[in-house]
Amino acid sequence: MATFFGEVVVAPSRAGVDDEEWAEEAREETAEDREIRSELEKKREIDVLWSWKSEGCGDKALVCSRLILAIGHSAAAFLSSFILDSVCWEVVGVVKLWNEWCRTSNTTNVLPTDSFCLFYRLIPDPTVLLCQCSCYVAEDQQFQWLEKVFGCMQKEGLQVTILSTCPVADYKTQESTLTLPSPFLKALKTKEFKEHICCPLLEQPNIVRDLPAA
Repeated sequence: MATFFGEVVVAPSRAGVDDEEWAEEAREETAEDREIRSELEKKREIDVLWSWKSEGCGDKALVCSRLILAIGHSAAAFLSSFILDSVCWEVVGVVKLWNEWCRTSNTTNVLPTDSFCLFYRLIPDPTVLLCQCSCYVAEDQQFQWLEKVFGCMQKEGLQVTILSTCPVADYKTQESTLTLPSPFLKALKTKEFKEHICCPLLEQPNIVRDLPAA
């Protein structure tokens, strides 16, 4: 740990450690350590609960033509204010997860300050789904989140739209960020997406992180 700002500190490195030392450390792990690690891994498992399925998805995949994911508090609030304020939507699913920064439950009666992940279905067209995800999904949980959510849906003909936000300070540009309108909208798309894009594409070297990137 540095004792003053600017001090150069050499971080410990595993470079050069041979396999025998790694094996020795693994052998030193006690049964209690393994039990604790197993309990933590079990606690970090993600559960997706659908209103029409009490357990799993069976062999029948959910028919879904469009899925809109709003990830983060700002994106979730946008959906609440401009889309979900109508009576055309019904809650059909919830994601329950636990990690260092998030505790969610399987309830759908959430407050604006709660961390939650809810799925809504458009009543006139049940193939259109929305997802509000204001909770933090840790790196080791992101693949599991995707596997369990999309594992219940048919992939053919499915169009996925993701809404997310990031600080203006993280935006890389040759212009001064002080002259940029705030907020502003940029897009990324796959080569399969052929429809009109309503905003400019995100320029390099900007990237998307975390669950939206996954």
